[in-house]
Amino acid sequence: MTYNDTVNWMFSQLPMYQSKGKSAYKKDLSNTLLLTSHLNNPENKFKSVHVAGTNGKGSTSHMIASILQEAGYKVGLYTSPHLKDYRERIKINGKEISKQYVIGFIKRNMSFFEKHSLSFFEMTVGLAFEYFARKRVDIAVIEVGLGGRLDSTNIITPEVSVITNIGFDHMQFLGNSLEAIAKEKAGIIKENVPIVIGETQKETQQVFQDIAKNKNATIYFADFEINQEIKTDLKGRYQSKNTKTAYRATEELKKKGFNVSETQIKKGFNNVINNTGLLGRWQVLNNCPKVICDTAHNREGLSYVVKQVLDETYIKLHIVLGVVNDKDLNSIIDLLPKNATYYFCRPNIPRGLDEEKLKDFFQKNSRHGKSFSSVKEAYKSAMENSNDDDLIFVGGSTFVVAEII
Repeated sequence: MTYNDTVNWMFSQLPMYQSKGKSAYKKDLSNTLLLTSHLNNPENKFKSVHVAGTNGKGSTSHMIASILQEAGYKVGLYTSPHLKDYRERIKINGKEISKQYVIGFIKRNMSFFEKHSLSFFEMTVGLAFEYFARKRVDIAVIEVGLGGRLDSTNIITPEVSVITNIGFDHMQFLGNSLEAIAKEKAGIIKENVPIVIGETQKETQQVFQDIAKNKNATIYFADFEINQEIKTDLKGRYQSKNTKTAYRATEELKKKGFNVSETQIKKGFNNVINNTGLLGRWQVLNNCPKVICDTAHNREGLSYVVKQVLDETYIKLHIVLGVVNDKDLNSIIDLLPKNATYYFCRPNIPRGLDEEKLKDFFQKNSRHGKSFSSVKEAYKSAMENSNDDDLIFVGGSTFVVAEII
């Protein structure tokens, strides 16, 4: 099998939440434990940081990894989803896992995967953990895929756990209140392992404090403890919360014996993109006209991004927009401006919402534009209809951003 054959098999044979939706969600960790036992428990062979949250967990994970790289450590980084290439999910010091390793892992274990009907995500977690163990990383930063308690990554015992914030997303799995969602995310809190909370919220603060107390886990609220603004090369305003969270988590790692100086922390924050290859966070793709893309896709994330878009200087605003079909459009419509020209499109995945349905909903809510059969056609039209002093924003879904980067 070639690399493309291998990845296509993974996508087509095994359910993948990001593509399929609820049918891919597993209710327990039994398959993951079965797989890691089969792989000789690689999760026990490296130190780790575990990062959960509704928004910001990807950026925060990349920041922590960048800081540790600047301090001279060999750092594994596991994140999801990917934008262009599956291998973006698994990196060591910013370098993606090799195609040959992916091919070899699938070949060695394919019969096991098929016999036990493992999901795309379970298989990918197994691959990442085996890779980090074999390559003998000093530490790996592991981002939760979905939720926390039942996420396939939740078999590690990290040096420090991190929960960035709690918002309304994936409610069909995690619950209909912030308290319920917080309980699911708090499932990553382990016995005697410090937990850093990025954003203090009155609805969730007590939930985290109670669970941390029960686990004898020292709890820290980064936004209360870190007062200074921390500069980073990631330019979205929302990153100010993530920098504080990453900084506080790094302080906990220093207590565990990791040698990281303030200079290295500063360099880490200022070189996140170069060190880790992070894409799609307030990324400027073009200057005349200015084109900005961002992967924010729920109310909490979009509220920050749209405010920053509206503060830009431009003559006309053009928005290339696509979403997935389980998106609650009522929860985000008020955030999006009426005085913009919209280019509605469907991301090229099974979960993509039909562009005509998206257009109809927006038209009924006084936001107007045209629909396009693909993200690329929508983006092309936006470019053709924009002047140099205009602004184009591309977003609504990770998958929309992925198609134009």
